[in-house]
Formats: sequence, C-alpha cells, structure tokens
Amino acid sequence: MHDCGQGARTRGKLSRRVRSARKAPGVWVAIALFLAVCLGQSSALAECSDDKGGPCVDDAIRDELNARRSYRGVQERVFQKALRHELSAYVGGYTADLTSASYLVGGAYTFHLSEDLGLEASFGYTRAKAELVRIVEHRFATDLIREDTPVFVYGGHLLWTLAYGKLRWFHSRISRFDFFMALGGGITDNRSARSLTFSGGFGLKFYPSSWFAVRLDVRDHLLNQELLGESRIVNNLVTTLGVSTFLPFGL
Repeated sequence: MHDCGQGARTRGKLSRRVRSARKAPGVWVAIALFLAVCLGQSSALAECSDDKGGPCVDDAIRDELNARRSYRGVQERVFQKALRHELSAYVGGYTADLTSASYLVGGAYTFHLSEDLGLEASFGYTRAKAELVRIVEHRFATDLIREDTPVFVYGGHLLWTLAYGKLRWFHSRISRFDFFMALGGGITDNRSARSLTFSGGFGLKFYPSSWFAVRLDVRDHLLNQELLGESRIVNNLVTTLGVSTFLPFGL
C-alpha cells in the first residue's frame, strides 16, 4: 500500500511538470513579443530624435505649433509713426501762478524719428488777466499793466512714447493709443516776462484711423515772471485738447 501511494504521488508530480512545460512556450512568446515592441519603440525614437536629442514630432504638428507660437509675443504696430510728419491744432487752458486762468490756442509740428521718439515745435497764444493788478489799479487809480496782455508761448520738446495700447469704444471698433512724455523748453513772451521757459509733461494720443489722431496734453511751464516790480519763479500749467494729421496719409 505504501508503494502504491508513492507511485501515485510521483505520477501527480510528473503530470504537473508536463502541464507547466506546455504553458511555458506561451509565456516565453509573450515575453519575446514585449521585448520586441520595447526595442522597436526605442529604435524608432532613436531614429526620429532631432540633432539636439529631443523627441520626434510630426512635421504637420510642428508646423501647427510654430503657427500658434507666431501669434504670441510683441506684434507689429497697426498705426505707424516712424519718419512721418504730424500737424496738430489744439485749444485748452493756461493756468498761471501770478495771473488768472485763461484760454490757450496753438499748434505744433512733430517729426517722428521712430515709433518711440519725436521732435516737436509748438506755438501757443493766450492773454494774461491779472486780477490782483486790477485791484491795485482800482485802489490807486493807476494803470500798471495793459488789460488782457497777449502772451506768446514758443516751445520745443522731445516726445518719448512709453506705452502703446488698445481701446474699445462702446463695444464698437478698437482704436489704438499712445502714452508719451514730453521734455523741453522755449520762450514765454509777454509784458512781464520774456525769458527761457523749461517745460515737461505727458500726453495721450488716440488713433481712430491711419492718418488722424486725437491728443490730450498736460505741460508744466517753469519760468521767471515779474509782476508789480517783483520777480518770481512760477509754474504755469497748460492743458490742451486737439487733433493731429499725419503725413503721408497712406501709411
């Protein structure tokens, strides 16, 4: 009985070995296929990599990525100013330290050296109204200064454009604008002062079209002014609103 049991166990072990031997070729085939696929992908990536060792990208995908990338970054300006002439006319207010506020009318010519820099020559006309002098004249029955003395303001400035932007008007078309700084000087010519004037300020220009602009300027004029026999350094504030035409028109 012992020998029969041992023989049965021996036949069981042999049958399991036979079944595992039958399954072994399938396992080896699966392993071989897996290695072949891995080696094939690595060889394909090696052949498809670029000179820098990067991964391979299909030509169509690469062209699409380059096209999308071209929309990013700094775009060319729609409105071009470089090497163009600008003629401006404006009206505004002239607020002086020693005289009363008055109107100012004038004009300017600007030559734009580039999109960022421009040279401006300007002219302004206003009238001085000194209410303090009127009071003194009335009290002492004298004539110290002629009524509404004309004032001529001649200036030259360097315009430096700091920023460009876009603005949508009431959900309609989009227009461009510039923010710029102005620095320069000139001469203020009136009865009480005819001296050198230093000027600085900032402004905005809106471009509804390629040849037309609306401009807003704020300038501070620093000069030596004399009134009632005394000389003082004053700050006269000039705020104007005007329009500009750019030549040539076609750009």
